[in-house]
Amino acid sequence: MNFKRLTKKAAAVTFSTAILVGAGGPQIFAQQMTSGDYKKDYGFAHITRADMLKIPGQQNSPQFKVPQFNVSAIKNIDSAKGYDKSGNLIDLDVWDSWPLQNADGTAANYQGYHIVFALAGDPKNSNDTSIYLFYQKVGDTSIDSWKNAGRVFKDIDKFVPNDPYLKYQTQEWSGSATLTKDGQVRLFYTDYSGNTEDGGTGAGNQIISTAQVNFSQPDAATLKVDGVSDHKSVFDGGDGTVYQNIQQFIDEGKWISGDNHTLRDPHYVEDRGHKYLVFEANTGTTDGYQGDQSFNNKAYYGGSDVFFQNEKNKLLQSPKKQIASLANGALGIVELNDDYTVKSVMKPLIASNTVTDEIERANIFKMNNKWYLFTDSRGSKMTIDGINDKDVYMLGFVADSLNGPFKPLNETGLVLNMNLDPADLTFTYSHFAVPQPEGNNVVITSYMTNRGFYPDHHSTFAPSFLLNIQGTKTSVVPNSILEQGQLTVGDKNK
Repeated sequence: MNFKRLTKKAAAVTFSTAILVGAGGPQIFAQQMTSGDYKKDYGFAHITRADMLKIPGQQNSPQFKVPQFNVSAIKNIDSAKGYDKSGNLIDLDVWDSWPLQNADGTAANYQGYHIVFALAGDPKNSNDTSIYLFYQKVGDTSIDSWKNAGRVFKDIDKFVPNDPYLKYQTQEWSGSATLTKDGQVRLFYTDYSGNTEDGGTGAGNQIISTAQVNFSQPDAATLKVDGVSDHKSVFDGGDGTVYQNIQQFIDEGKWISGDNHTLRDPHYVEDRGHKYLVFEANTGTTDGYQGDQSFNNKAYYGGSDVFFQNEKNKLLQSPKKQIASLANGALGIVELNDDYTVKSVMKPLIASNTVTDEIERANIFKMNNKWYLFTDSRGSKMTIDGINDKDVYMLGFVADSLNGPFKPLNETGLVLNMNLDPADLTFTYSHFAVPQPEGNNVVITSYMTNRGFYPDHHSTFAPSFLLNIQGTKTSVVPNSILEQGQLTVGDKNK
C-alpha cells in the first residue's frame, strides 16, 4: 500500500480587536486558534519547539559542554587496520561505537574482556562501512590496549537463504550488543542497502537486523571472531502506519524531496523479563505523519496559544518550512520474541515533528528506578532559530516506566552540546552513555575527528568523560576526562 504525503495549507491567523488598557496603556491582542488548528499528541511525548528554542540560552553553561580535549594527546587506534578494495593493508577510520552490554546496560565482562563494536572503514572510501570488533582486558584503559579482532561479518554472511533483505546489503551501520543469560553475544545492527539491482530500492533502505557472534580463543591473550549464526532481518518498518517505511520515502520522491528516511541504530533493552529494541525512525500515518498539516498541531510547539500562533506564522515564512514539514523523527520501540523476531510493534517513545527528521543513536537504561532515554542530533538538521549548523547535541528524557511518558531532562532535553568546526581534530559525535554498576555517574563515549579529513589522523575513540544524573537533572562532571574509549570507572569516580 502506498501512502502519499498529506498536505494542508495553513489558514491565516485571525486576530480579535485590540483592547486598550487605560490611556496610552499597553495593547493586549487575543489570538484565537484557526479552523485548521488542533492539538493531538498521539499518546507519546514530543520534542517541542518551545523547549528547543530555549537550548541556545542553556548550551554554553559548563553543565552541558562537552569537555575540551588536549589535541596533542589524541592517538589513532593503533590496532585499527584493515584492507582497502585492492587488498592493501591500511589504517582505518573508526567512528560510531557501542560496547557489549549486560541486560541492565552496564559494560559486560566477556571472558575477562570488554568488547566494543565499531563502524570502521577506508578513510579514502566513504562507502566502506563495516562493523569491526575491538577488545580490551578488563582493568586496562589505555587506547593502546585495544586489540582488533577484525570484521564481524564476512562478505558471504549476507547471503542468508529466504531472507528478503540481507542479500542487498552494501554497508553495515550502528546498533547495540548484549551478553545473553547463556553467555552468548547477540548483535543488533542496521543493514543498509544502496543497491538498485536485483530488487534493491536504490533509496538507502535500512533494516534492523541481528546475529549471534561466535568466538574462539587461540591463546590466553586473543579473541577471534569465529563466524556468526542466526543472522536475520528483524524489522523493516512494517506497513507504514506506526513508522515510515521505505516505500513511503520512495513515493515522497526520495532525497530530492528533502525527506530523510531513518530506520536504524537498534538498542537492545530488557524490562521485567521482556525483550525490546528501541531505534531511530520516523512517525507513520496514524501517529503524526509528515506534511504541512503538522504546522497546525499545537502539541509539536508547546508553550502558550500566543506562542503557538506566533511561532507557526514565523515557521510558515521560514526558509526551513519545507524541511520542517517533512520533519517527523522518532525513537521507536518493538517488543521481541525470545528468538529475536518481532512480537509487537509499539507506538514511539518520543517524536520530533517540525523540529528534525533525524534523532540518532537511541540509548535507554534504568537507573535509580527511573528510565533514561538519550539521542544524538545535529543542529544542521534542525529548524530552530539560534541553533547553528556546527551544534551537535545529546538530548535526554526521563520516565517512571519504559513506555513513558518521557519528560525532558534539564527542562528542555539538553544534556550535551559540542559546537566545534567539523574540521577540528577534536570534533566529537555519536555520544553514548554507559551506566555504571553503582553511583549516579555514567561514562560518555564518542568518536573524535571526522573521517578522511587528515592524512595522519583518523577517526578514533574520543576521550571518555563522566556525566552525573540526579533525577531530572544532569551535568558534566568537572575534570572527569578519561582515557580514549574508556567504558568503566573505579570507586573514586562514583
